[in-house]
Amino acid sequence: MATVPNQKTAQKMAKELLEQRLAACVTVSAACQSHYWWQGRMATDKEHILFIKTRGSLYGDLEKKILKIHPYKVPEIIALPLVKGYGKYLDWISMETKRRRDN
Repeated sequence: MATVPNQKTAQKMAKELLEQRLAACVTVSAACQSHYWWQGRMATDKEHILFIKTRGSLYGDLEKKILKIHPYKVPEIIALPLVKGYGKYLDWISMETKRRRDN
């Protein structure tokens, strides 16, 4: 999961992550509002959430890519544990991201 400041950045990041097969799918949320502390002050900004579907083994490469292309100094990059999921969907994620290694 990652947040970005605008739709343009969201689309660019989604495209790059998919093209490099670091993700099988990237879902971009509608605009939401984030309230947070930054440099000792409270701030509020409009952001979009990227839900990035990938394999755990690609996390390191995914993080490096996000850090390279993300406009924030300290981007939100969070991996959540997958407790359960529909087997065919999980197989699809695995298949689409493994193609990265097969090229």
